[in-house]
Amino acid sequence: MTIDSDHHIVISADVHCGADIRGYRPYLESKYHDDFEEWALHMETQQAEQDKLFAGMARSPRNVGIDGDPAVDGDRNYSSDRRIREQQTDGVVAAVLFPNTQPPFAPAAATQFEAPPYGDDIEHRWAGLRAHNRWLLDLVSEAPERRAGVAQIFLGDVEGSVAEIEWAAANELRGGILVPGAPPDSPFDPLYSAKYEPIWEAAAANDMTLNHHAGGATPNFGNHFPASLAVFMIEVKWWSQRALWHLMFSGVFERHPELRWVNTETGTAWVPETLAQLDSFHERMKYSKYGSESIFGGMAVADMNLKPSEYWQRQCYVGASFLRPTEAELCREIGIDNIMWGSDYPHIEGSHPYTHEHLRLTFGDLPVEETTKLLTTNAARVYNFDLDALTSLAERFCPTKAEVASPIDYAEIAEEAKGCPAMNPLNQTQKVA
Repeated sequence: MTIDSDHHIVISADVHCGADIRGYRPYLESKYHDDFEEWALHMETQQAEQDKLFAGMARSPRNVGIDGDPAVDGDRNYSSDRRIREQQTDGVVAAVLFPNTQPPFAPAAATQFEAPPYGDDIEHRWAGLRAHNRWLLDLVSEAPERRAGVAQIFLGDVEGSVAEIEWAAANELRGGILVPGAPPDSPFDPLYSAKYEPIWEAAAANDMTLNHHAGGATPNFGNHFPASLAVFMIEVKWWSQRALWHLMFSGVFERHPELRWVNTETGTAWVPETLAQLDSFHERMKYSKYGSESIFGGMAVADMNLKPSEYWQRQCYVGASFLRPTEAELCREIGIDNIMWGSDYPHIEGSHPYTHEHLRLTFGDLPVEETTKLLTTNAARVYNFDLDALTSLAERFCPTKAEVASPIDYAEIAEEAKGCPAMNPLNQTQKVA
């Protein structure tokens, strides 16, 4: 796809949004309102206690920018005008919207790092997710050409999830659906279970992209151990990466070649080595007459007509938030057509408000044609953005192709910008998974 403009049309494949606690009430069915008031009061009380506990601490989970932290993100989560203003100033004119706040009836996690436990009250939890989706639809409607909203589903209710996928498609939530994780300590079957086939069928039939975001597939690391957050940080990406081979080896990509699968904010450097390992396992499982691989994996790969790396090239993508310069060097090996840049707005580890500098640092040495795919055309293809509708905005707010193609040195990066991994020179000495 050729873009006839001197400016990049910068699309972020990873930003976050969500209502504040009370903002979800109008989107709940009235029968849940009394229960919602009780839940909201409980959440507010817990938040006040947490704020009091962490008051005065220089580096606490409340003030180092954990995802969804209202002290950091504030009304950026839900203020449409502020989001547009700040992202325009930052050179971004369109985005894929992932959730960022607690939906109604979700129990408070020990920290914002943890996915809260599901508990037994599926009815209320599902009602809360549907409330978020309807709130999201209103947010998208305020700037529909700029926003592709990602709807949430619930693994505990396959039939309801199918209906929600159909609702999201009918209402043009072009971001597709967020596939939840099913870690070993969850009450749900793993993603390779045949019971989820109606979900994959519905997504394929409705042209809805499947998204899997880092942080949503982790088990409970415990909240009484000094190392729990450190272990979370080390392992969080892997827990989301594993969904890729779960769907590959359960035949989802074979049965549904039109499906698009996106792993977002899970890094990029892991892809080449992982695909090589998967290809090797596939080869031994499918063609070896001897050995444990064929015994244990033969049935799974019998109907796979492509190698894992070929499924990847055909229908899988990385939402590469704040892509590091060292990762940019791997893009050709991963597949230039399979990577989409993301800013991770409004998280403190994202590139905002230094995206101009970040783009020059990461993409300054790449050919313009490749940078255009990573910043624009890949996301437009996966999430159905109308580039004609975005061109005039890009010419007002996005950096020029010449600017992005002019490398910048770390000495020119503001010190406060180095909280973003892509702009911290300490992260550039080795490949990062």
